Amino acid sequence: MDRRVTPYSGRVAHVSLKGRISAPLTEGRSGRIVVPLADLRDKPGGARDRQLLMGAAVTVIDHEEGHLFVQSRRDGYCGWVESAAVGEGPEPTHWVAAPATHLHTEPLVQAPETASLSLGSQLAVTAFSGAWAQTPQGFVPLCHLRPIGQWAPDAVSVAESLLGTPYLWGGNSRFGIDCSGLVQVALHATGCDCPGDSDMQMEMGRPLAPQEGLSRGDLLFWKGHVALVVNPDVLIHANGATMSVACEGIVEAIRRIAEAGGGPVLARKRPG
Repeated sequence: MDRRVTPYSGRVAHVSLKGRISAPLTEGRSGRIVVPLADLRDKPGGARDRQLLMGAAVTVIDHEEGHLFVQSRRDGYCGWVESAAVGEGPEPTHWVAAPATHLHTEPLVQAPETASLSLGSQLAVTAFSGAWAQTPQGFVPLCHLRPIGQWAPDAVSVAESLLGTPYLWGGNSRFGIDCSGLVQVALHATGCDCPGDSDMQMEMGRPLAPQEGLSRGDLLFWKGHVALVVNPDVLIHANGATMSVACEGIVEAIRRIAEAGGGPVLARKRPG
């Protein structure tokens, strides 16, 4: 079983694993991420695997020394987060569709900000004040939000809105992102499900036949790397060469990655 998507902390397992694992079982409890960004780690205080954004729904399965073992409801990814990152709250009504936004203390551009939120964060809007949306956490410019269900029409345009975002291993936000995080954030913004890591992402979608040309939104996979096709000649990816989200010629990227020891393209996929 892949530990990344197996709801088993090493001590306690979710009831969905009944009959598959010998451990105490729990139905867990529902929670939401209540901080702007939470690292999802392989063990309490351990290495970051991925990140969860504000409003993300989780199932809490175990706890240990100020940390909670959770499973993300959206993609099934499991790991440990700090206890303070999880709480309860109303069902989100809107998501952040801008690359990033701020929470403000009042519905004024001059009002102090209390936190920064990344594209993909989810909020419960409780009221509107002119050009502002009120949430339990503060006020957000309404133009930065979309109702949940009103998704972006094009994953590549979402990825392009994050051009220049610094590369961060395991990152899922405007403040730092990796190759699979970029693909996941972009596809989630269009309402499509997408797993968290590139090897998992390589299993989704339809393989392109050798004679099929590349189209906008297709995915190219290398060992441990993934990129989105912008057009038949250009891709966009979060990469270690520029340490950022950047566009690059497809032919040039294939050559550069091979010369750096990353091997050939392993798969060409069309999501959906």
